[in-house]
Amino acid sequence: MTAPLQTKASPWPFVGMAGMACAFFLYAASGLVAPWWAVVLLLAVWLLLFAVACTWWTPYPRRVPWVAVVAVVLWFAAVAAGGAWLDWSA
Repeated sequence: MTAPLQTKASPWPFVGMAGMACAFFLYAASGLVAPWWAVVLLLAVWLLLFAVACTWWTPYPRRVPWVAVVAVVLWFAAVAAGGAWLDWSA
């Protein structure tokens, strides 16, 4: 009798989801510098990126950490732009 085929689980989706958790705290804490409507919009963007990360978990495990990187870069760009052009401040 032969042993069942075993495949190793990729660690990259776990790394990506840890990054998404970190990004969530950035998005949620944006209420300290952004108006409520911007926080709602930012959280909607994070939720969309989280859905992409969940969808890519199995078929594209190496892409999931990049979704977290994109989430942090988008957050930084949105908060910096809001501070520069819309006078958001703490």
